[in-house]
Amino acid sequence: MNERERRFCEEYLIDLNAVNAALRAGYAPGTARNASCWITPRNPKKPRLREEIDRRIAERSRRTGVNADRVVRELARIAFADMADVMDITASDVRENIAHDDTAAMARIKRRQTPSGVECEIRMHDKNRALELLGKHLGLFTDNLRAEPELPVIVDDAGAAAPEGDSDDG
Repeated sequence: MNERERRFCEEYLIDLNAVNAALRAGYAPGTARNASCWITPRNPKKPRLREEIDRRIAERSRRTGVNADRVVRELARIAFADMADVMDITASDVRENIAHDDTAAMARIKRRQTPSGVECEIRMHDKNRALELLGKHLGLFTDNLRAEPELPVIVDDAGAAAPEGDSDDG
């Protein structure tokens, strides 16, 4: 692997955009336009690049502890959080001893003193978005619905003789 290919791999890991990575690595714009096909997982044009990128992604995942399971787990915390588990409606305050899964779903807590007492506002992370991402991960939703109409089969048999017994003569 040459120096520019190594640089491409480094740049690709920044934003996972092959074209931009190729440009930043010093490839000409015309060449960079084809960079996506270099590393397509199913059929890479440059398998050494794909292998190096996969190796670096796995290394980073081990180093940071970030992996698909952890991301899905965090999305599930947000998606399935229930405000009743977080807030005591009667006291208008945060419940005591909230489960860690529920605190992970909280985006912000704001308390302010009012003449009638303490007012508490809790904002949760976007539940709909978390459910959408989980659904896509599980293959429940598809963005690309293409109903292909079944086209009729056209048979050119005008010059062929009709099979015996199929004549319109009578």
